[in-house]
Amino acid sequence: MTIKIGDAVPDVNVGVMTSDGPGVISTDEIFKGKTVALFGLPGAFTKTCSAQHLPGFVDNADTFKAKGVDDIVCISVNDPWVMDAWGKSQNVAGHVTMIGDGALNFTRAAGLEVDLNDKCYGPRCKRFSALVVDGVVKALHFEKAGFGETSAEKLLEDLA
Repeated sequence: MTIKIGDAVPDVNVGVMTSDGPGVISTDEIFKGKTVALFGLPGAFTKTCSAQHLPGFVDNADTFKAKGVDDIVCISVNDPWVMDAWGKSQNVAGHVTMIGDGALNFTRAAGLEVDLNDKCYGPRCKRFSALVVDGVVKALHFEKAGFGETSAEKLLEDLA
């Protein structure tokens, strides 16, 4: 079942790059006691993800923080090495926390898995954005067609 407004985010382990290399962090550590702008996407370095989705959150990071958001988190079905490299290429430092969900722990537990085997991508995460307050989903958006419904600008409207 797909996660919905009012649901708690699943408490699972995901990958993150640390100063010592790849590490594991629980989603409880990411969301507990914080307001988080969360967005997920099919893959690092992909066209829409690199040209529109991630840059929108980087560009609007100060606005999110001014509206009370403690962290902006990007999650994708990639490993922490890839998410770290992509983050560096997109200048996310200090703006967006890059989370690798290579084992699909979060993606599957939240019901966000999409099968892209026909494109030889394998299982991926649906494109979404959410506002999570103390581990509970308060706003949630999915793409219907094209791009825009899951943009940073759209999620900022939920903070107005």
